[in-house]
Amino acid sequence: MNPLLHVHVPWREIDLWLDQLLERQLQPELGFLGEDFDRLKPAELERVAAALQKADLAVTVHAPFMDLNPGALEPIVREATRQRLGQALDAADRLGARLMVIHPGYDHWHYDHNPQLWLDQALPFFRELLPAIERAKVRIGIENIFETSPETLAGLVSAIDHPRCGHCFDVGHWNLFAADSRMETWLAALADKLYHLHLHDNFGRTDEHLPLGEGNIDFNPLNTFLARQPVLPTMTLEAHSSAHLERSLAALPGRLPAVC
Repeated sequence: MNPLLHVHVPWREIDLWLDQLLERQLQPELGFLGEDFDRLKPAELERVAAALQKADLAVTVHAPFMDLNPGALEPIVREATRQRLGQALDAADRLGARLMVIHPGYDHWHYDHNPQLWLDQALPFFRELLPAIERAKVRIGIENIFETSPETLAGLVSAIDHPRCGHCFDVGHWNLFAADSRMETWLAALADKLYHLHLHDNFGRTDEHLPLGEGNIDFNPLNTFLARQPVLPTMTLEAHSSAHLERSLAALPGRLPAVC
């Protein structure tokens, strides 16, 4: 299996997936919900880490994101976000993860189309998080969600200016919220710090997480971009069912031959 490739696995389903991951040499991106940490025991993380490390499988972690926001104007929300991301970084450390994906929380409707309001809170938040990121020896990829253009996230990562802080470009979210922008524009804006990709498809209406090639996303610009990169980012097939994962795995060589 491609050493850059990961597959989406919710943490609460890890015992359903673990044997298959080991047998097929599939590397997981383990997605955590906040409530997972309320009942999580370190021994569980260490058991999974040992099995994956024995099989020489890398791990990516997806941090909790529901109702969390590093750039929230409400201090209590920022504190809850800090707590959950701290727990996720601890889990990433115990799992030996190389990268952790974080949702930024920005939505232009909530900030009156003024991203500076959000950036004024998000930038010090991430700077304060850097010691924990360094202790975990993990890189973070800040993922595009509702952004209509790349400037807000590119500006944040540039201002953080740390080798462990970069981008996760989600192709499906781009198609939903920035469909009037060329993918090439986004890739060029994020290229210097593009650490990770989320790969799935949709028709630009809802976040369907379809297998590659079963929506209306044109993956050719991404393939062309990747073919020119001296070092490729890691990537995750964000399929939300076993059947969709199988179809995405089968479609990957045709959609993105540059990574196969």
